[in-house]
Amino acid sequence: MGWLKPKLRNSIYGLLGGGSEPSDSVLENGTEDVREAMLSCLGPEAPRRFPHLTRRIRYAADVHALWYLRGDLMAALASLQGETAARETLAPITARFRGLLPGAMTSRPSPLES
Repeated sequence: MGWLKPKLRNSIYGLLGGGSEPSDSVLENGTEDVREAMLSCLGPEAPRRFPHLTRRIRYAADVHALWYLRGDLMAALASLQGETAARETLAPITARFRGLLPGAMTSRPSPLES
């Protein structure tokens, strides 16, 4: 039965949208690019105004952790700019995750976006 497990795992992973994983260097560089984009969109006052969020972004362990911090980032940006402007600011950052996450973790198109 040992021959069944790898095939089953790979087929389930394929169904969930997993393809070939990015190389370690691509993943590391992409993660740092996303991290820097997230911190820079908060502006130079971020460490003072949002110390907890700044710390969580700066020390996030991997790209998955950064993906889940987008909601907190959206809330902080909305408090600074309003929701519409925050959504526009966050869209290019969300696009930077493409190719770094399994397909099942990426955002789906929203009917609210036009």
